[in-house]
Amino acid sequence: MSATERAIRIDRVWKKFRVGEFHDSLRDLIPDLFRRIVGRGVQRDELGSKEFWALKDVAFEVGKGESLGIIGPNGAGKSTLLKVLSRIMRPDRGRYEVDGRVSALIEVGAGFHPDLTGRENLFLNGAILGMKRAEVKAREEEIIEFSGIGRFIDTPVKRFSSGMKARLGFAVAAHLKPDILLVDEVLSVGDAAFRGKCVRFMRQLIQSDVTVVFISHILEQVRRLCPRTVVLDQGQTVYDGPTDGAIRKYMELISKHTGLVGASQAAAVIQNVRFCDQDDQEVLEWNAQEPGVVHFDLVVHRPIHAPHVKINFCALGGQWLGVANSVDKLDLPGEPGVYPLKLTLDPVPFVNGDFELQFEIGGVDGERGDEGGPIWSSSQPMVLTVRDPRSGAPGVRCEGVWERANEPGLGASLERLSSPSIS
Repeated sequence: MSATERAIRIDRVWKKFRVGEFHDSLRDLIPDLFRRIVGRGVQRDELGSKEFWALKDVAFEVGKGESLGIIGPNGAGKSTLLKVLSRIMRPDRGRYEVDGRVSALIEVGAGFHPDLTGRENLFLNGAILGMKRAEVKAREEEIIEFSGIGRFIDTPVKRFSSGMKARLGFAVAAHLKPDILLVDEVLSVGDAAFRGKCVRFMRQLIQSDVTVVFISHILEQVRRLCPRTVVLDQGQTVYDGPTDGAIRKYMELISKHTGLVGASQAAAVIQNVRFCDQDDQEVLEWNAQEPGVVHFDLVVHRPIHAPHVKINFCALGGQWLGVANSVDKLDLPGEPGVYPLKLTLDPVPFVNGDFELQFEIGGVDGERGDEGGPIWSSSQPMVLTVRDPRSGAPGVRCEGVWERANEPGLGASLERLSSPSIS
């Protein structure tokens, strides 16, 4: 990619952070400074004993007018990378180039002065971006209307809710004509209608040749906006390519990191979860028109009375959709041991989208004498993608029996309704 076609270039960037306090006392600070001056201390591009790399050798380019997604597990380095690009931080190694005016929406309320009103912050952000007051004034009403907080625009920002800050922050960042827009996870705040409005507006920005770098855990948003996606894991680039492949890689990482390994003191845990197709072949996503199979091991550490397993199905973000419960379906053994189990959904009741599965074990712990409530649940949900070429929107498929009403009875009912009443 030539320099004239390139908006962003990340060239082997490293960034480190220190765990805990920088110095406990002046006694620690002075020797450390002396060692750095004489060249015997830890240098900027080296790793100290209490430091870790948040970014490690990250390198990629983004073309002008391109929309790039960045996804990865929590702590992967996504937000750190965007803070480097927005010049909030500078790397310890490597270099980066940004060609154009950057507008960043990195944290809810970032860049807002809490004691200034929404309108005053609007002009402040424009000034930070290098815009003249007349330029900001020309877009003022458009920004306020888009944010939907017109009644409160002259209220100090410190009295705004997180959703109101996100609305105003996105409206300001997107409407002040940036060459490059950096968006980090803020579209998960606010109501669904506003999130949809933001996605549509970002698509318009992309069509008008604005370069967008977009971080989100809402994978459907990434899929809709970004043809290409980078996956980060523990500060390193593990994938750079088409978004569908990036999402599959992300699912693989999430499954590996969560692992569903329960606390050692639990009477039982669930381990070794695998998603499979109808032929019991492991897959990363299900087809909504086919059966979906979940394989896992129930590991019982000590006796349980009346054990049962629940799998809660939720939309990405935690909204509960339904449950599969083994109660009255399968008698599970309660003695210590490892028991392979299998759940088949035929057909898969979900359509296009990413869904969370939360595992739970119920019963009575023989040692503790619990009252039959949950004795173990997974600390984090597992995420699974469901594809359905017949539908473009995520949701739940409601299968039912369709039939025509009894025509003679219906006709008689209609006749009775239309007949004159007899007193």
